[in-house]
Amino acid sequence: MNVANHTDRRSFERDHLDAARLAGEAGELLLRLRTEIGTTTSADEARARGDQGSHDFLAREIVRLHPADGLLSEEGEDDLMRLALDRVWIVDPLDGTREYGDPPRDDWAVHVALAYRGQAIVGAVALPGLGIVLSTADPPALPRSEGPLRLAVSRTRPPASVEEVARVLGAELVSMGSAGAKAMAVVLGKADIYFHSGGQYEWDSAAPVAVAKSAGLYVARADGSEITYNNRDPWLPDLIVCRPDLADRVLTAIDHAG
Repeated sequence: MNVANHTDRRSFERDHLDAARLAGEAGELLLRLRTEIGTTTSADEARARGDQGSHDFLAREIVRLHPADGLLSEEGEDDLMRLALDRVWIVDPLDGTREYGDPPRDDWAVHVALAYRGQAIVGAVALPGLGIVLSTADPPALPRSEGPLRLAVSRTRPPASVEEVARVLGAELVSMGSAGAKAMAVVLGKADIYFHSGGQYEWDSAAPVAVAKSAGLYVARADGSEITYNNRDPWLPDLIVCRPDLADRVLTAIDHAG
């Protein structure tokens, strides 16, 4: 059963709004800390303070607003009691820490998601450098895509398998930083496909997946299977986010790239 299709969206209305607000406010906090780079702090210090400060804010607010829910954060201790809960918030307080410490780069993000019975159905991705928050509170409309296919890829370590998929598809590579930035590039029409095969964690993709789904994009594992969240091991080997009309071509290209 697809939980997202069999759950009244109105019962999660507060969650959608909370996710968007918290992601936006964490992004504003990170922007303030970032202004200190080169004056009172180094880039590495700003990265560390950003990771911890954003986590502290999000964890405190989620516990205050949703005390009965679980929490899984990149920067927090993993409490496996979450496995017994239907509702678990999954957050990446600063996705793209490297890019964050390199102003004026804007390809970093804040992820706030709620997984309900294993599915990411609520999510917000703040792109503070661009001044926007994309969320399930107000699902974005997909822009029209024209010209050659574009595949978002890591700017520092693109896996060979992703480059081979791009070759099979005849797609141009669009290099950028964080996972959230790459997934949202597809939502915003700056790319047509985001395929990752180098392994990630649940917090890297939960919020982007929720937002991408709400926008009508195709989201799946590399073999076409559904992505689930709040697993004992939060490691996720691969991810596809693409326009729905490209799904079959992308899956075929991945299979061909082997």
